[in-house]
Amino acid sequence: MKTRIKWVEGVSFVAETGSGHSVMVDGAPEQGGRNLGIRPMELVLAGAAACTAFDVMVILRKARQPVADCVVEAEAKRAGTDPKVFTHIHLRYAIAGRGLDHHQVQRAVKLSKEKYCSATIMLAKTAEVTHEVVVVDGDALPVPGAGD
Repeated sequence: MKTRIKWVEGVSFVAETGSGHSVMVDGAPEQGGRNLGIRPMELVLAGAAACTAFDVMVILRKARQPVADCVVEAEAKRAGTDPKVFTHIHLRYAIAGRGLDHHQVQRAVKLSKEKYCSATIMLAKTAEVTHEVVVVDGDALPVPGAGD
């Protein structure tokens, strides 16, 4: 696996991955950034959430579960002093589908956490990683803020 980080200006960079994709990475204005892209540590957290979501979907697909929607929300706390590593990460899995087996969903999350998700397992070396699972019997997850 490879990546290339190309400086643009200030603290703005383009991250180019070995798979041929790119994303803009930038810092906060108070650090010389222009708020043009995702922050580096946001990218780490997003990558971890995507990694575990990927695992869960692959496991549920193999278990022939009728997944209609899947969202993983991640919230992290960081150390107050440098290096400001993650100290706590909470993952909220929300999975929808008609007739989902709750046991299979819990099993998929557990397998991701304990065996397959390289990102969250690696981050667990410095952070406490907790999770919750919400299973919705339906075709889609509720849209946050809708109907409030």
